[in-house]
Amino acid sequence: MKTFKIKNIIALLLLGAITISVSCKKDYTDPGRATEDQVFTTPKGLTGVAVGLQRVYAAGRASSLYNLVTIDGLLTRQDTLLNPGNQPEAQLTAGGNAVDGTNTILAGLWTSSNKIIYDADLVIANAKNLGDKGFASGLIGYASIFKALSIGNMSMLWEKVPDGTGTNVAFIDRISGFNKAIAVINDAQAAISANAISATFTPNIPAGIDIVNTLNALKARYSLYAGNYTQALSAANAVDLTKKSSLNADASNLNCIFETCTSNFNVYQALDSTLGLPLAVRPALTDKRVPFYVGLSGAAAYRWVIKGFYAGGSTAVPIYLPGEITLIKAECYARQASPDLSNALTELNKVVTKVPAADPFGVGADLPAIVGPLTQQQTLDEIYRHRSTETYMSGLRLEDQRRFARPISERRRNLMPYPFRERDNNPNTPADPPF
Repeated sequence: MKTFKIKNIIALLLLGAITISVSCKKDYTDPGRATEDQVFTTPKGLTGVAVGLQRVYAAGRASSLYNLVTIDGLLTRQDTLLNPGNQPEAQLTAGGNAVDGTNTILAGLWTSSNKIIYDADLVIANAKNLGDKGFASGLIGYASIFKALSIGNMSMLWEKVPDGTGTNVAFIDRISGFNKAIAVINDAQAAISANAISATFTPNIPAGIDIVNTLNALKARYSLYAGNYTQALSAANAVDLTKKSSLNADASNLNCIFETCTSNFNVYQALDSTLGLPLAVRPALTDKRVPFYVGLSGAAAYRWVIKGFYAGGSTAVPIYLPGEITLIKAECYARQASPDLSNALTELNKVVTKVPAADPFGVGADLPAIVGPLTQQQTLDEIYRHRSTETYMSGLRLEDQRRFARPISERRRNLMPYPFRERDNNPNTPADPPF
């Protein structure tokens, strides 16, 4: 990562990223930044912009990661607000019509997602002009991860999403959004297939991300969300479940949830050991994932605290968990036109019986295997139970609740209103959903 002195490049390239318009006008130019000729024609310049995508995605309270996890965690009752003076979080806790276009957490995710898409497009387009095609494919794969995540995150929360960047952009429905994210991944995989990622590329990006496995994992996730179970199963089978892929943190770039929440009792904390799940699908008392993710505070301010991937300032956050991928396989088998419930249960039990030491991130239930046969509905209920526990506070539960047709009472809002600044600047902004 030191070859191009990336931190210095980021400081220059992202100087203007603090004040970003949230509308689809998306004019992200800044006279204080280096010119496009300087930045987008060299491996050094393109790498600096690409690494900046990860910072916008994961660093600080304004990041996509903080906003996604917070929106999902509060709306699906995984977390509880400690200080109602935090107005955006208080809106999400109240839910319903209390969540409106003024909410800065929603606006923050909208802004950072569109910023990432805009810059990723520039990296991907200009990387194709580089002479070193192996270095170029690394750039394309790395930038495509954050572009796909950004499109996918918006599609999980909003009924419709922008179909690109520019002025007065049209909107597409959320399923088309997932398919758009998949198309980004397909293009990246094609570039890597044509020219394997060069060994000279990897040292220039932050450690932690396995590009090839992450692209397959995200393709599996978004194919599942789009209802393409054959494609989702194929992509999930291509993921090496022994490998890790994560957003690393350090003293200069703290874990954003730890920095804002875990380290104090002034914003929100974990609800309790039920992980916010109703009785019928909550984790077993002996499920070892519960003490991994939450713990007793030992303080009077609140009984339960966030642990897991937000336990410390330098704790890495997985982009996906191996258990998520295994449960995608189980769900694909269960939801096929002719459900294969036997294979669904086999995959499900891989997660149910997994011991923490057998998981790259230490996430393991270590429970007895579920004994079949189960009906399709029983199988899906168990998949939901274990997805909710395995991927606690990952930002995925709201999408799961809709897909598994969970009662509307289990969430505080179903789909998000559009930020007012988007509506004020883009006449194509759709009407807000009623709930």
